[in-house]
Amino acid sequence: MDKICILGGGKIGSLIATLLVECGDFEVCLGDMDPEVVVRLKKEIVHEHFQVSSVDVQDSKALSKFIELVEPDGIISSLPYYCNLAVGEMARTCGAHYFDLTEDVEVTKGIKNVSEGAQKAFVPQCGLAPGFISIVAHELMTRFDTVDMVKMRVGALPVNPSNVLKYSLTWSTDGLINEYGNTCYGIENSQEVPLLPLEGYETISIDGLLYEAFNTSGGLGTLADTYAGKVRTMNYKTLRYPGHCKKIHLLMNDLKLNDDRETLKRILEKAVPKTLQDVVLIYTSVTGLRKGELYEENFVQKIYPHTIAGKLWSAIQVTTAAGMCSVVDLVFDRPERYRGFVTQETFDIPSILANRFGKFFDPENSHL
Repeated sequence: MDKICILGGGKIGSLIATLLVECGDFEVCLGDMDPEVVVRLKKEIVHEHFQVSSVDVQDSKALSKFIELVEPDGIISSLPYYCNLAVGEMARTCGAHYFDLTEDVEVTKGIKNVSEGAQKAFVPQCGLAPGFISIVAHELMTRFDTVDMVKMRVGALPVNPSNVLKYSLTWSTDGLINEYGNTCYGIENSQEVPLLPLEGYETISIDGLLYEAFNTSGGLGTLADTYAGKVRTMNYKTLRYPGHCKKIHLLMNDLKLNDDRETLKRILEKAVPKTLQDVVLIYTSVTGLRKGELYEENFVQKIYPHTIAGKLWSAIQVTTAAGMCSVVDLVFDRPERYRGFVTQETFDIPSILANRFGKFFDPENSHL
């Protein structure tokens, strides 16, 4: 059995571990610095091929010793983005495949440098956005002779919003603030350009419901690099209920909490509730020429919570973990195909949707 080391047993890491253990083809060793998480996972995931240990992931010596003891074939980081570069360097040292969930552009550049010349796969930006959305957009673009415009929109929202932000904390607060506060990138006039977060405001209707969309960082993944000079316009925006962007703009810009992210994190985690009753919205639109005629193709999907291994998991947990696990599965199935730095658009959507983990994207209800 292939041995996987997962670092971080939070909302996403715990489901990744569950999926990989339940499939029966992987031995999973998970490390987390929170003793309460370790105790909880020992009770929740009782399986002969699962182990969980306490390890300070921010202590390089302790983390290195843990990885040496595990001797993994692959390492999955479900840690905050700022931990990933050190994990990638350790994966390179021990000769393991590397996967992460980062949305951070600079961290991805660092992983690309670490992976240069590696014989194993280094696959950052797995999950939903970036991740699955990049794979979908790439697939749609291959159906055109020339591509004019690519719109990528993703949102993870409470089904029944009850607070003033009309939002729930369904994943990493650090990652959320990072997306709202960091420089975004897109393609305009065929050139890769920086874009301001929380700008580019628009509204969009899906199944008769109105949403707002605005620039956030990281969701485009490596597509901007891959398609610069080949596409006239490409951008990624986050979907929210109307009114959310204005209030976040007040917090981050007018009150200058983008410069004090620890305070903003404390405010959000104290005031904004968590929920398992969420919905993930995926909307991708590609416009271009096909045999001299202008066409548009869309992928539109709503995904709701699932019960897995007897436990209810939120839609954002399911889609993020399924995006990660399907890519991990494909790499371990054909390791000779994937070496060095591997972008999400390297994977094709038929392989993802046919994968045992990709099934959670429910292709029968999609428009692809």
